Amino acid sequence: MGHDTVETPNLSFGRGQEPGRGTPYARYARLEELHSLQHPRSKVPAELSFIVTTQVMELLFDLLRHEWTLAQQALREDDLPSALAALRRGTHVQDVLVESWDLLATMTPQEFNAFRSVFGEASGFQSSAFLHLEFLLGNKNAALLRMYDEVPETLAELTGVLHAPGLYDDALALLARRGLPVRAEVSAQRYQPDPAVADAWRRVYTDPEFAALQPLGEALLDVAERVTRWRQRHLTAVKRTMGGKPGSGGSSGLSWLRKAAEQDVFPELWTIRDEM
Repeated sequence: MGHDTVETPNLSFGRGQEPGRGTPYARYARLEELHSLQHPRSKVPAELSFIVTTQVMELLFDLLRHEWTLAQQALREDDLPSALAALRRGTHVQDVLVESWDLLATMTPQEFNAFRSVFGEASGFQSSAFLHLEFLLGNKNAALLRMYDEVPETLAELTGVLHAPGLYDDALALLARRGLPVRAEVSAQRYQPDPAVADAWRRVYTDPEFAALQPLGEALLDVAERVTRWRQRHLTAVKRTMGGKPGSGGSSGLSWLRKAAEQDVFPELWTIRDEM
């Protein structure tokens, strides 16, 4: 009779190399550094969860920026399949970001207020990685760059993003190259709805000549819908943990978040639904 063989993993891997650096896995993922980055400033147990969740979100912001940048590059090269693949990967990242609010969902006002004072004026609103994503979505605001006046590298990076095409700009440029009458103009201002863009997307969904572009419209809507989910979960989390108090970064708190949650991303893709 045969016997199933259970192989044990390799437990010896180049011992003597890089002493004190741990396993190859630890070296590859730089776990020693990763696990040394959490430094609560209070003894409140909930603060560690708050810090870890914030750091996880920041890493996911970077991953999402990576995928959206790949999508932009593919759109510029008229490589629609690769663009759709990158956007699809990005939606999975967005799903994890939305669900990451669950880590803070049960924090009570007493728990949050017990350590809130230790981070002073720090606010997620100040995240340069998050602002980078907002600019890519077309939510541009040059005034916000003042936060980084003393961080020249970050200021230069975000200034470049402010003046460069966003994700939607590159999608519209592709529509123009495919024969739709869209002016693919890049602006450093917040994106404003354009009737000509709405007409172009309407033709994508109703004219067989442009049907091949429908998956792009749906992929962008997947992105936009998840942006709204993120904003709504943020609003709910803040409402639950701190109510209507002003934000730590000086914002009006709930009213600021509520206004953001009500703004559609890629607006023409939503408005044409009224007529279809």
